[in-house]
Amino acid sequence: MPLGPLEDHLPREGTFTVAILHLVWTLLLAMSAIPCAAEPVRVLAAVTLKPALDAVADKYGRDEVLLIYGPSPTLAKQIEDGVAADLFFSADTIWMDELAKHNLIKPETVTELVGTSLVLIARKGSAQKAAIGPGFPLARLVGTGPLAMCDPDSHPAGRYGKASLVNLGLWQSIESKIARAENPLLAVKMVARGDAPVAIVFAPDAATDPEVEIIATFPDDTHPPIRYPVAILAHSHNAEAPRFLDYLKSPDAIAVFHQQGYTTGR
Repeated sequence: MPLGPLEDHLPREGTFTVAILHLVWTLLLAMSAIPCAAEPVRVLAAVTLKPALDAVADKYGRDEVLLIYGPSPTLAKQIEDGVAADLFFSADTIWMDELAKHNLIKPETVTELVGTSLVLIARKGSAQKAAIGPGFPLARLVGTGPLAMCDPDSHPAGRYGKASLVNLGLWQSIESKIARAENPLLAVKMVARGDAPVAIVFAPDAATDPEVEIIATFPDDTHPPIRYPVAILAHSHNAEAPRFLDYLKSPDAIAVFHQQGYTTGR
């Protein structure tokens, strides 16, 4: 049977319009059925936590977490300024307490998750291991310097370090030889490169570079307990934030922290 003109086989204007509307409506319904990707949990964390927290995030699902690292004081200031984030993971309790005073965290979520020790490191093979106590020859180890450590006036590692040195009667002998590093990982790098003979850092930081080693551990009773608190921020509405916080407290995550040199239950 011969075909007529092409226009005879096209739907009339009204039918064509209805067909197009039906197609558009079908596509809209299909698109609405596709679940929207959840926003990643934005975590502001002390840079000293990076090796361990990166490993934890990898186990949890890296696409589901956005990790932003920096010094705890800087991160706390950003939170006070209204930065968009969900969790704060601090290297000490002071900055968490500061945010709590300004109602910037959800107090019921605060968890002192892990702890650690304060150590003295040197380039591998350059110094003998020793026990730290009153009269410890730190000035001799430092020599002409510098002693790498974080800022004693603001950074947790620096504050703990100064507390120990003051309690041991060593502060005055080395105060003028201190090179203030922005964070403990940079202090480790200074020792690894030979820019400083020794540094005071947290124990897990020493494991980040094979060129350095721990030569002494500061007694726990010479400084306040070193604890890392984590909490959900008050302005966070991300439904995944509590889930990630729960995971941080899970046996799987705690095992990773232990592998990285952190302690729990202190």
